[in-house]
Amino acid sequence: MKKAFITGLSGFVGSHLSKHLLEKNFLVSGTYFTEESLAGVGEKDRLELYQLDLLDEKKTHSILNSVKPDYIFHLAAVSSPRESFKDPKKTFENNITSQINLLESVRKLGLIDTRILIVSSAEVYGHVDPKNIPINENTPLNPTNPYAVSKISQDYLGLQYFLTNKLKIIRVRPFNHVGPGQSPDFVISAFAKKITDIEKGKEEVMKVGNLTSKRDFTDVRDMVKAYLLAIEKGELGEVYNLGSGKSYFISDILEMMKKMAKVEIITENDPDLMLPSDDPELRCDFTKFHELTGWKTEIPIEKTLIDTLDYWRNKN
Repeated sequence: MKKAFITGLSGFVGSHLSKHLLEKNFLVSGTYFTEESLAGVGEKDRLELYQLDLLDEKKTHSILNSVKPDYIFHLAAVSSPRESFKDPKKTFENNITSQINLLESVRKLGLIDTRILIVSSAEVYGHVDPKNIPINENTPLNPTNPYAVSKISQDYLGLQYFLTNKLKIIRVRPFNHVGPGQSPDFVISAFAKKITDIEKGKEEVMKVGNLTSKRDFTDVRDMVKAYLLAIEKGELGEVYNLGSGKSYFISDILEMMKKMAKVEIITENDPDLMLPSDDPELRCDFTKFHELTGWKTEIPIEKTLIDTLDYWRNKN
């Protein structure tokens, strides 16, 4: 049985990835930040869990020396563009320094056969010229928020450690991935929480921000399958865009979700929900990855939306 190690296992994507890897008969271990973050993690008795702040260089080194994984999925990061505007320093310190600590530990321990997946983001493309949509891996990087700049750094640190230190690194740039368990810092989960709060009588009006941008949404349960395929089949040093190839106006997503609501939803624009910069459209060209692996999304957006609504309906 191969050993998979997930940084940020207790997060939204990490919890779904750990479930997928267990189904594939991996020995799964990983990190979590706080005890509270483990609430959404299933089958804990089958997982080897380590409480770790990746900014702790010595502890990171010690844990990797103990585990010696075959695969490392590096998911741990400050992941919100909105929050990165509020505290860019925190975003940079966490996302860049933690990855340096991880890769330096792998290098110093001589884990030359360990394959590492560095998860960047479609946010690195930022404000894209319409002629470059859909976005492939050669589209110029044009970041519009501090989070995106930090993900460019993570992306290229991965490339540098492959080129310089010969670490077995594959990079991916996932477009928006969504589904049950996601933080309400992200648009679909935010909509779902607000709708269910109105259903429960906690709120009367749903406040919304910019609805004119277009995004490519992939269900997290499809995305984690892509992550495993990428680390198993990806060419070392390469980068792959991951997404559905379809984009939706945020306004259309909202209308779909309003129709799924159990009560009438009244919306109201809130200037405080507007970002200082918001990219008009991000739509994925995943041809490179599809030709390598055959992967494509399978879960329709409607199922993702209703499952996310049901997740929040079942929360207290």
